[in-house]
Amino acid sequence: MAAYTDIESLIAMEYKARGFSLLPSQPVHSLLAGRRGSRMRGRGLNFEELRNYVLGDDIRVIDWHVTARMRKPFVRVYTEERDRSTLLVVDQRVNMFFGSRVSMKSVVATEVAALAAWRVFQQGDRVGAFIFNDKASEEVRPRRSRSTVLRILEILVRQNRQLHATYEAQPGGPRLNEALHKVSQLSRRDHLIIIASDFDGADDTTREYLLRLSQRNDVIAVLTYDPLAVHLPPAGQLVVSDGELQVEMPFGDEKMRKSILDASDRRMRHILSWQREIRVPVMPISTAEDVPSQVRHLLGQVAGLRAKR
Repeated sequence: MAAYTDIESLIAMEYKARGFSLLPSQPVHSLLAGRRGSRMRGRGLNFEELRNYVLGDDIRVIDWHVTARMRKPFVRVYTEERDRSTLLVVDQRVNMFFGSRVSMKSVVATEVAALAAWRVFQQGDRVGAFIFNDKASEEVRPRRSRSTVLRILEILVRQNRQLHATYEAQPGGPRLNEALHKVSQLSRRDHLIIIASDFDGADDTTREYLLRLSQRNDVIAVLTYDPLAVHLPPAGQLVVSDGELQVEMPFGDEKMRKSILDASDRRMRHILSWQREIRVPVMPISTAEDVPSQVRHLLGQVAGLRAKR
């Protein structure tokens, strides 16, 4: 069980930050497919796909080599290359210090942020961060440099290492909403905002902040969750540890099991409903599976598909 992250692991994410795209235009199997087109000015054109010529297409975009080979007209489709800032919002509150398999939710959030930071850097865009816990927050202004990414990773590791089971927690909702309020001041428009959190304490105010942010920015909510939020272990004793002390929790009482599962189900459904109600994509990332593999699966093998064309 990975209770904490380290700088070496997050730096190594640079070599795993391939095979997915954070651009608004996505393949049909991607979680982000169907997002609105960005209003941001581009700095160039990216090749997107080849498709059959239709009446009205500009003949200047016909691919004559493919047309000759296939014996029917094909055109090359391009999309605007985006010059935008990405802001990573990372939750390191004590409620994130939980995991039943592989990693803590807090570690998963740092890995998601590291992957996104390296991917944005590889694409030549600016990346910044807003990292918060129960007591404080730290901000990194978006810049297009490796040193900025490394500074973000260092803050992630420092805040992550501060977590402990005896850490004094604040009420979940107000602290989360306070962070989103600050983020709304930092990114007034045309940002990509990636929020990695379990969204503990999310309420109607949280939803309203996300709605406002998404009206002027592209927002992705990365929901870090543990399998225990979906399936409790068989009836019996569950051993819980903070790395030093252990306690046993009885799960034999059927009424208690149903109460826990019902509360968890309501919370998960509330968060997932944002995708339908306010058009904010929600990426569920489990603590029990490899993070880069989950991200590539949800966002689509964009790079691989383009390479085959």
